[in-house]
Amino acid sequence: MNILWDNIFRKPKKEDDIRTVLKENVLFRDLSERELSFVQDIVHVRRYHSGEAVFRQGEVGVGMYIIVKGRIEIYVTDPNAAQEEFRDIYITQLLDGDFFGELSLVEENGRRTASAVARDETVLIGFFKPDLTEILERNPSTGVKIVFRLAEVLGRRLKETTDKVSELRKTLKELRGPPPIAPYDGQET
Repeated sequence: MNILWDNIFRKPKKEDDIRTVLKENVLFRDLSERELSFVQDIVHVRRYHSGEAVFRQGEVGVGMYIIVKGRIEIYVTDPNAAQEEFRDIYITQLLDGDFFGELSLVEENGRRTASAVARDETVLIGFFKPDLTEILERNPSTGVKIVFRLAEVLGRRLKETTDKVSELRKTLKELRGPPPIAPYDGQET
């Protein structure tokens, strides 16, 4: 095969992967091919080594990340843990196509509530607040599509969190058992 002519009519695989991941992500799935190209030129692609932190709990959040390839673990640190080995509390594992950190796109100087660490060689697409602002300024109709989807995602995650808190409260109430019965003091009520 002639290497000179090999990929003349195809985009390099890396670009195809980025476009596919963007197209399949809920924030960008309503975009036309032209709008996707515009976004693809704005986002940032970075590789992380196994064990490398994407961000740490308490840092100021500046954007979200989409996993192109690899594995990210999310955990929180409990500074009040009695023993060092119980300080980091595992929350979840995220894989190809998953995304995280989207709340920082709308928060003003919001702090990360958890840490994200690559557990394999990982490729991430970074989409940051200045990127969203640029899209809104340069192509408002594209920006509005993204912001509406972002609002939908944040609303769904808030509902899931509320449901989980309600479920945990119910479980905690069941574990505590019924309230104690006050002893009879001999007086009528």
